[in-house]
This record gives sequence, structure tokens and C-alpha cells, in this order.
Amino acid sequence: MNAQPDVQTISHTTSRDGTEIAWFTSGEGPPILLVHGSAGDHSRWDTLRPHLEPHFTVHAMDRRGRGASGDGPDYALEREHEDVAAVVDALADEHGQPVDVYAHSHGGFAAFGTPPLTTNLRRLVLYEAWPMVEPSAITPPTVFVERMEALLDEGRDEEVVETLFRDAVGSTEEELEIVRAQPSWPGRVAAAHTLPRELRAHDERLFDPDEAARITVPTLLLVGADAPDRFQAGPVVEALPDARLAELEGQEHEADIVAPELVADQLARFLLSDT
Repeated sequence: MNAQPDVQTISHTTSRDGTEIAWFTSGEGPPILLVHGSAGDHSRWDTLRPHLEPHFTVHAMDRRGRGASGDGPDYALEREHEDVAAVVDALADEHGQPVDVYAHSHGGFAAFGTPPLTTNLRRLVLYEAWPMVEPSAITPPTVFVERMEALLDEGRDEEVVETLFRDAVGSTEEELEIVRAQPSWPGRVAAAHTLPRELRAHDERLFDPDEAARITVPTLLLVGADAPDRFQAGPVVEALPDARLAELEGQEHEADIVAPELVADQLARFLLSDT
């Protein structure tokens, strides 16, 4: 991997409901948009980004309600779909070519409904990032929402994020320490207020094969081989018109933080290939 200067430029576009969405750009090559999950902002990608910059122009967006992006008065996943589509279209205009998207966790909820909204999406990669196939496989998010809202009322934002990782994601204390040590941790804490609304969206949005059938672009699903069974990829692969699955050996939900070279290799092989 060639060393790249850690320089990012910021850009903005306006989503359909008038919300301003920001993204940060670095690297050189074909465009890729990174869509982060819950409890974070664009800085979540600081571990992975250096491994992509020699091969891609990396655009890391701040989802609505955090970082340099604005927010709307009412939250709905449909607005997130529109946000991703707005950034994809802006980047396609800038680059003069379609854009690849890599989404992690709740970022995949945002990206999953994007393909029907734009003709500028080339390929899609989702890392444990699709609507729940079998809701009985997880503890109902409402359990976490009530606990998080109580912590937010007490100003204990950092504990809200820790609750997400321990109880919702299922991270071990060792994994949580790795995430807590990342430069992105302050951004995660700053976004703690967005977690209850996103967990409610998880509870309300289940996997719909008809919705998946509308994602006609080539799609790669990534799962950690050691991840809990709640990330059931089989039915998703079957419903998508053009999909493949890759399991990351020895990994769980945060491989792009703890093993960024492994995820970067998967992205490069899928996105830079001719097939």
C-alpha cells in the first residue's frame, strides 16, 4: 500500500427534503461512497480509508443528524435513502461516471432503499447491513431504546454508545476497547442522540424480498464468520438479482476497524474487477 497524505476536503449537497448532507473526500481513482452505521460519523472510516485511497477516490458521508450534515424535523428511513441517492448523484456529476457504495450496519438500511432512486449507482457492498430477516433472532430494540433514552436524559451519552455495542451489537469488552480507542469515538458519542430513532427503525423495517428484487446492481454481502446468527444473509442473496456472499474468517461486526486490510481487499477485488 502506498502512503497517501491524510488530507480530506469537504463538500455538501441538498437532499430531497432540504437537509444538507456533507461528505469528506480523499484518495485517487474511481469513486466510492462510504456510508457509516449508527453511533458515528465520517471519521468512523479513518482506519479503513488509508487502505482504499491508493485505489479509489474515497467519499465518506456524514449521515443526517451528525457531523457536518444537517437534520430534518422528523426521522424516517425514506429520508436516509434519499440522502444516499443525493450524494451518489452529486458524485456521479462530479466524476462523470457511476459510483460504488460501501455501507456498514445501519448505513446499509440507508443504502438498501437507494437503488430505485438513482441511475448512478454502479455496485453495492453491504457489511451486515440489511433489514432484519428474522426479528426473533434479536432482542427487541425497544428494550435498548428505553435504556438509552434514560441515559440520554441523564447526560450519559458515552454509556449510550457502550450500551449499543455491548447489548445490541453483542461486542465483547475487548472489541469495545478497540472501538473506544479509535479516533472516531468522540464522533460516536456526539451522535448518541440519534441511536433511539435508528433502533426504532430497525424494529419497524423487516426484510422484504420485493424490495430486494429492485436492487439490480451487482451486490456483495459481507458477513463476519463469527458474527451472531441475526445477520442472516442467505435469504437476502436469494432475493437480490445479482448478489454474492463473502464470509470474513475470524471476524464479527467491526472487521473494517479491526482488520481493515481484509475488508479493503474484498472491496478492491469486487469493485475493481470486470465481472
